[in-house]
Amino acid sequence: MMDVWGALADRTRREILDLLRSRPYTAGEIADQFSLSAATVSHHLSILRETKLVTTTRRAQTIIYALDPRALRQLMRGLAEFLNG
Repeated sequence: MMDVWGALADRTRREILDLLRSRPYTAGEIADQFSLSAATVSHHLSILRETKLVTTTRRAQTIIYALDPRALRQLMRGLAEFLNG
């Protein structure tokens, strides 16, 4: 499993997270924002889900992605601990 830092190292995944700051999006809505194949966007979303940076909700055949603020707070705490030694 990829770690959070590895997930954040990719520009597309950071752009997806930035998009999700405004509201939850369906996988299709996210894919529409990028000039990438649906499979590539799905791969990025899978990594974000594995690292718990996003949450998912299924409504019938639709998956809705949302930013998980708990993961980001935990990441910031870890960074603060690292910087404070």
